[in-house]
Amino acid sequence: MATDTSSGPESPSLAGVDHIAFPTWKPVETVGFYRDVMGLKLIHAISAKGWGRTDHPDFLHFFFDTGQGSTIAFFYYVGTSPREDMAGPRGYLGMARHLAWSARSEEDLLAWRRRLEARGIAVSEVVEHEALKSIYFRDPNGYPLEITWKARALTAADAEDAALTIAAMIETFGGGSDGRSIEDMWRRKGEKLRAQAAAAK
Repeated sequence: MATDTSSGPESPSLAGVDHIAFPTWKPVETVGFYRDVMGLKLIHAISAKGWGRTDHPDFLHFFFDTGQGSTIAFFYYVGTSPREDMAGPRGYLGMARHLAWSARSEEDLLAWRRRLEARGIAVSEVVEHEALKSIYFRDPNGYPLEITWKARALTAADAEDAALTIAAMIETFGGGSDGRSIEDMWRRKGEKLRAQAAAAK
């Protein structure tokens, strides 16, 4: 039987769901559905090379605003295809499917880490990634969970960068990766930035 440990000096509270994330092998269709069909605003995108273990593929991680400070996010792993063994709960695709709650402050984030550790739950170090600081852990079923704190507010510059990143992604990987790399996408994004700067003169 679970013991109620909701009271006491170390009792941080959650501030709602920050985001939920899924992998996608159809990035163009995913953007088209959530941005264009559902009308969700694209507000942030991260692209990464050399992340995590040596077998971790390069990826894009993009976020759509679902209201009240929550987002839905997707991972596109460059050059991969769906495989049974990759979708298991211990692989990176298992970690891609996760629920993330918001912490009210950095102090609350650290308090959550202490609270979880005190109850014998394995918790990650605080991971800082662009605008967020997060801790990761699993529920008794092995489902990955996250508590995250926004270290800075997202701005119009983040949304503009996300739009350029996604446009470059669509143009680079729209027909599949076909040997193209994250560097190819970055080059395309650079070309778009240069064209944008030239048009602004």
